[in-house]
Amino acid sequence: MTDKSPVADFATDWDHTDPTWVNDPYPIWEDLRVRCPVAHTERYGGGWFPVTHAGVSAVAKDTENFTSRTVIIGPGRPGEEELPSPIGVAPPITSDPPFHQIARKIILPAFSPAVVNALEPQIRAQCRALIADLGDEGVVNASWDYARLIPPSVIRQMLGFPEDDIDKFAEIIHVVSETVDEPEAQRIEAFAPVEEYFRRQIEDHQQNPRDDLTTYLLNVEIDGEKLPLEMVWGTMVLILIAGIDTTWGAIGASLWHLAHHRDDLERLVNEPELMPVAIEEFLRFYAPVSMARLVKSDMEFLGCPMKEYDWILLGFPAANRDPAVFKDADRFIIDRAENRHVAFGLGIHRCVGSNLARLELRVAIEEFIARYPRFELDDPAAVSWAPGQFRGPRNLPVRVAFNS
Repeated sequence: MTDKSPVADFATDWDHTDPTWVNDPYPIWEDLRVRCPVAHTERYGGGWFPVTHAGVSAVAKDTENFTSRTVIIGPGRPGEEELPSPIGVAPPITSDPPFHQIARKIILPAFSPAVVNALEPQIRAQCRALIADLGDEGVVNASWDYARLIPPSVIRQMLGFPEDDIDKFAEIIHVVSETVDEPEAQRIEAFAPVEEYFRRQIEDHQQNPRDDLTTYLLNVEIDGEKLPLEMVWGTMVLILIAGIDTTWGAIGASLWHLAHHRDDLERLVNEPELMPVAIEEFLRFYAPVSMARLVKSDMEFLGCPMKEYDWILLGFPAANRDPAVFKDADRFIIDRAENRHVAFGLGIHRCVGSNLARLELRVAIEEFIARYPRFELDDPAAVSWAPGQFRGPRNLPVRVAFNS
């Protein structure tokens, strides 16, 4: 069973699901950066957390000493039988070289700039429809009733899933990414309906092919052979989880920021030309994703005695606030000119969907502030954040004022 006791010292016993970390991890990371740049824990079977940009970069770019075949930290210490080779559980993000390049190349066309840019009218119409449902004034949940519902409409259409299933996606995300501190047997049981859902979608597409990404995955070939069904299944899971949860978190965190930083909100409303650089600063300051790796074999790395199958949590959000790389790293600067953030990762596993995420984030903010040029947190204490490796507000009550 996973240790759920409170953390006393994050340097020697970190837990990314601890309430203190979930609610406000930034002071923790600042403290670690000064006194323990690579924290350790015995939880989840043992793991490490590099908190500096240099440490995160070193691990992310090292495919010789670290494997990506599972990227979500869970209970226990995985063994070889749990590391399917060479595909991983959700290719290409869980695929190691050389197969990674093959798996990544397969899905790249679906996220090309031309394909993504063509989606803007659809995304904008979706945002406007959601805002119309929110109403003209009062308190609205800017995360659950707005940010949450923007990415699924795009991902659902890409994968060719039923429109009525959008509400299921939040349940799937919860099981996959927010229950990592539950006992392993309980997680396996909870995951069974998720697996069955994707199996049904594959069967439906086999029987009723159409012009979507799922049918494409079922028909594409490698060396004259169709993809194994487990690869199709894993890629679908990746696109749904990564395509929804990360952008949901980024949109929600950006609106959370604007809700209690009136100067930044006013600047975006009055200076729309700032939006491109503001988007990059939202991504830097509130990067939503941390990925995991596994140590391939016993070794010393970054001065730490790492053991085979130890977890490594790659804190891209922490790297984005490293003062060794970013001037005034702990300040949100809406017009920050130089901003080489790592919100989309580093190395070969850099996010394939970065173009889509940027587009959804930009349009979501543009439409929200066009309708509500003034809004603020209704009850800061009521804001809740997602636990685990995908950060973003889940409950975000804001009081809005309609722009007529």
